[in-house]
Amino acid sequence: MSKTTVLIAGFAGAELLDIAGPTSVFSTATSLLGRDKGYDVRLVAERAGPVVTSSGVTLTAQHALGSLRGAIDTLIVPGGLRGALDGAASLVPIVRRLAPRTRRLASVCSGAFILSRAGVLDGRAAVTHWAACEQLRRTNPQCRVEDDRIFVRDGHVWTSAGVSTGIDLALAMVEEDHGAQLALDIARWLVVYLRRPGGQSQFSAPLAAQMAEREGLRDLLLWMTDHIDADLSVAALAHRANMSERTFARVFAAETSFTPAVFVERLRIDAARRSLEATKKSVKQIARACGFGTVETMHRAFRRSVGSTPMQYRARFATPPAGGASVRAMRP
Repeated sequence: MSKTTVLIAGFAGAELLDIAGPTSVFSTATSLLGRDKGYDVRLVAERAGPVVTSSGVTLTAQHALGSLRGAIDTLIVPGGLRGALDGAASLVPIVRRLAPRTRRLASVCSGAFILSRAGVLDGRAAVTHWAACEQLRRTNPQCRVEDDRIFVRDGHVWTSAGVSTGIDLALAMVEEDHGAQLALDIARWLVVYLRRPGGQSQFSAPLAAQMAEREGLRDLLLWMTDHIDADLSVAALAHRANMSERTFARVFAAETSFTPAVFVERLRIDAARRSLEATKKSVKQIARACGFGTVETMHRAFRRSVGSTPMQYRARFATPPAGGASVRAMRP
């Protein structure tokens, strides 16, 4: 099997991690597969030469994007701040022209706006950074924006949410090309805490807990993350917070943008996913340990939030036994 060429379209002010994240995934795949296999990752731009990223780090584009001839396997467009995207407007007609001869066309974060302006997202489902989803919806009513997804695939077009989700998108591409085992091995090598499916929410319950402004509520939220099997009903939580149920529900929603019930369900789903991936516990044991009570309740929650059953999730994302990839498999 020959190498797969992956082109990443750079521009002045592009977010460095949008480029570096997918690049690390594909380069690690090549290290595990061998130099004659895997991926040939190249940075391209409107012109060959230096590309100054948003962090000030300068990268070198090997080729001019518009000069490419023939079929393209994978083209990824990173994001950047609004001013940088406006400055990258010259990429839009180039992406529009290359799209029909590209097997996989993708964006990371706000790179979705470049795809949108190129007409690539018309009539398709897509996602971008949570803070820009409404703007994408306003600027392109023909695009079905799925606000809370990690990444979305619609035909040959892939879009991902904010910054680090480019890693998730690249892992999914590796899985498509070489299977789930290799994608899991890469995630382990990169010490990715969780390899997230596209349907996972952009929302992080532990992060939301840390961001709460009220110290008392912040402490309660952090306690909840460590006691997911406890009674986390509104009545019990309000009592612990020394508030009336009505006041607690109002304050909770104001601080987290979620109702207590939704927040609790997401906490429990996150914990169940980690257990399904990393342990051999039965679904019944996990349901009880994560506070769902019954397997049926856990099934319904997974269907709503993950789009699969717990066992389907485990079959796809369970971490393989130690030794699946060895240090000797890595090539310098």
